[in-house]
Amino acid sequence: MAPINELDRYPKTGLFLTGRLRHDMSADEKAALEEIIGETRTVPDGTRLLGRGDKSDYSTMLIEGFMLRTLESEDRRYAVSFHVPGDFVDLHCFALQRLDHNIDCVGPATIGQVHHSAIWDIMQNRPHLARLFWFSTLLDAAMHREWIMKLEQLTAPKRIAHIFAEMWRRLEMVGHGFADGFETSLRQSDIADMCGATSIHTNRALSELRKTGIADFQRGKVRIPDRERLESYARFTPDYLYGNGELSLRTVR
Repeated sequence: MAPINELDRYPKTGLFLTGRLRHDMSADEKAALEEIIGETRTVPDGTRLLGRGDKSDYSTMLIEGFMLRTLESEDRRYAVSFHVPGDFVDLHCFALQRLDHNIDCVGPATIGQVHHSAIWDIMQNRPHLARLFWFSTLLDAAMHREWIMKLEQLTAPKRIAHIFAEMWRRLEMVGHGFADGFETSLRQSDIADMCGATSIHTNRALSELRKTGIADFQRGKVRIPDRERLESYARFTPDYLYGNGELSLRTVR
């Protein structure tokens, strides 16, 4: 978890790249990042923060809450990734202007908005911080690739187990995980969207995980008695998260 004084000093951005490369940021860079966060606000559950094709002059830092990247096809929503506190959710929008997907809030979320002119200033005048921004977007791409592969490889129960394993690791990085699991505002319907399964199939898969003692999902609480068993079952290795493991980065210059 980010040290308490980090969040005291940088309440809007103190979780950015925590567990990855935050240690590479200088105090001056941290202050600059905190300063470019303009308006902060809390939005309700179900808010579509940005829709596919919407023009935006801002990007969003997720301060508290949970968000999904989603696509829609043939009256069906598909969740292609998720975001936890500390994520720069739609930094892609700085370059793309219009996204090819949606950003949806699951549960209430507190966000900070950054005008693209401020990001442009970072790109021009703070190359190291700009590189860390680039790293954060490439990290999203690494997670997308892993999801694509696991969607092909795994059955529905194992896909859900993989989602739980990743979510637990990422929440731990920002101090929101527990020794035996985590809490989330995700609903069963959201999990179905994340693993590409029907509601009925997802219900059966969750029942299987509960009966076999791998994971129990009840009203947003995920309890996992044995992490090693969960990760083995899900064929999960955390390297692609660039926290610990063979792909971890200790310095960027």
